Amino acid sequence: MIFDCSFDLMNPAAGEEQYRKTHIPGAVYANLDTDLSDQGVVDSDGRHHPHPDAASGGRHPLPSREKFAMWLCSVGFANDMQAVVYDRNGANYCGRLWWMLKWAGHDAVAVLDGGLQAWLAAGGQVTDQAEPSHFQSNFELGPALRSLVTTTDVVKALGKREQTIIDARGTPRYKGEVEPLDPVAGHIPGALNRPFTQNIGADGKFKPATQLKAEFDQLLAGRAPATVVHHCGSGASAIPNVIAMELAGFGPTALYAGSWSEWCSDPKRPVEKG
Repeated sequence: MIFDCSFDLMNPAAGEEQYRKTHIPGAVYANLDTDLSDQGVVDSDGRHHPHPDAASGGRHPLPSREKFAMWLCSVGFANDMQAVVYDRNGANYCGRLWWMLKWAGHDAVAVLDGGLQAWLAAGGQVTDQAEPSHFQSNFELGPALRSLVTTTDVVKALGKREQTIIDARGTPRYKGEVEPLDPVAGHIPGALNRPFTQNIGADGKFKPATQLKAEFDQLLAGRAPATVVHHCGSGASAIPNVIAMELAGFGPTALYAGSWSEWCSDPKRPVEKG
């Protein structure tokens, strides 16, 4: 099954509109806001509160594994299927579904390198036909194949050698010079900065493994790759860093899905600038 995960944080309706106009034949649309997040309930002030069973906080709370499995069943995705995920956004959003499937215990998932742009450049067919109808499947969760860490975990290991935080946001946001989305500017103390766009080459595809390895070696500067915890603003754009480290041969690393939006929601948590 092919999934189109195209999205635009500044215009949440844009991804689905793009999908409707042009997508790979048979592709299912996966919406970051509604399918790959648990937006919980909205109070009278218009603020979102995640469901008690959500797996993270933040602007895009990770749904529980059980709720995610229900969505997979609703689109007809089964345990014996290969998933291929793509977007039009440098793997920024399809990476979220790649990670969630691994977290749900499903290893057979691949990212279409270069996204829809590479598909079109290779002469791949596209359509504007409506999404196919689905038979309900019975997707069963397996043991998680990727690690999720919570705010409590991050706080507990803050400043210790067993945790190396990598922040995937753009450098001006990391430094706290601008903050277009969250109420507080800055970063988690001690975090390293690796904007997720640095993983993608001029051709729109992930850089070669040797180059990615050299860049992460330089960033880590002797820190153990196994200690890495990735985050971004709300848990989506950290994933290209997770994928890039795996492509570079470092093996799976952890994700702090609540990310900066969850971290800065409590004024008691420390914030660093510069």
